[in-house]
Order: sequence, then structure tokens, then C-alpha cells
Amino acid sequence: MTARVVDTAGIEHEMPWREAGERRLEDGLPVLPFPVRRGRQVAPGWYWSATNQRHVHYGFKAMRTQVMMLDRDPQVVALACRPVELLWRGRGGRTVSHAPHLMARLADGSAVLLDCAGRWGAGRRLVRRAAHLEAAADAVGWHYRLVGPPPGVVEANVRWLAGYRHPRCVQGWLSQVAACFGTPLPLAEGVRLLGDPIAVWPAVFHALWAGVLYVPLDRVLHERVVAVTVQAGAER
Repeated sequence: MTARVVDTAGIEHEMPWREAGERRLEDGLPVLPFPVRRGRQVAPGWYWSATNQRHVHYGFKAMRTQVMMLDRDPQVVALACRPVELLWRGRGGRTVSHAPHLMARLADGSAVLLDCAGRWGAGRRLVRRAAHLEAAADAVGWHYRLVGPPPGVVEANVRWLAGYRHPRCVQGWLSQVAACFGTPLPLAEGVRLLGDPIAVWPAVFHALWAGVLYVPLDRVLHERVVAVTVQAGAER
């Protein structure tokens, strides 16, 4: 199996996949563009990633959702859109190529390649290719996932918190927020104790996004939800 990548200068390289797996593919450019198709409700766009501290490209709604979910994952240290295209021999010797939608670099140095399925699931061609992609990822100590959308409540909650992902939302309040919720409190009660709600609410939402505070995101997020500070080393 071979791989095609594009470096930061826009120069294309083709190499054995094992060699590509040793590179920082997240630093390169997307190997394939996402075309704009007339009539589609969601066109390609850019998402500002708190993990990367810069914009990450996405091609469609389901992909944007997965970028958002990965951006909040504490194990993810970098995100990239289509940083590699894999090529292998299919039936009859025909060359098959596939560029996974996303790559996430993990804190342990390994990585995850992801393809994003929409609400109606993945197409048959992508399902057939998934076995090859999983084997390729295993060969270099990575992982491959074909992922569908998260539960609706979880997606809605994370989407709301993502609106407060930028560090400017904290405005110096983070340590006070963490101290206030050292014992479990309803969100509104903690905000009342901290002071000016106009200043405090964005910092509280940022703390929830960053995992400094914990609430169950599989339930509807509202002002009376009980939150607690996540202790150092504790699971989110």
C-alpha cells in the first residue's frame, strides 16, 4: 500500500504507507479538495479548532460535527482534514484510492483516521473500503473509525459549548470558576456566587467545554444542571 501526501509548500509526495505513517501528516495540506456542489445545504467551510489554535477545513455537515467532537477530546492534540490518500490494488489489479476525511493525532503519538457518515449511514463503497483502511491503520500502530453522528442531545450540548471554546471567553475567571464548583452546584447558583453573570457565564461554558467542569452531556443542558470541578487526573 502506498500513500500520497502534500507538504506545507504544496508539493505532492508518494511513498510507502509505512513511511508516511512516521511523518507528521497533520502539518501538511489536504490531498483532495471538497467541491462546492449546487443545491447542497451545507458547503465546505472552516472550523476554528481550540486544539490546533487555527482553522481546520471540513467538507460537509457530518464532518464538521466530528471535527467539533474531536476538538473537545482531551486525548486529541492535533486535527487535520484529508492529510493522506491511501492507494492499493483492488480486484483485477485495479488501483483503489481513498482519502479518509479526518486525522486526529493522539497524546500517545499514535493517530486515528476517520471517515464521517451522515444520518443515513455510510455508503456501500465506503463500508467495503473500511476493512482495508482499518488494516492499513493497524500496520502503523494507528486506528481507523467509520463514525456516525453522536446522539442528538450530546451533539446539541457540545455545539453550544463549542461557541465558547475560544480562550477569550475566560477573561481570567477560570481559577475562580474551578474553585466555586469544587462542591457540586447548579450552574445558575455558581454563577450567582461568582458575580456578574455577563462576565461569568462565558467562562463557565468555556470550563465545561475544556473539561474543567463536568456535567452529563447526554442530558439537556440548562441553568439548573449540577456541575462539579474535575479533579486533576480524574476522568471527564
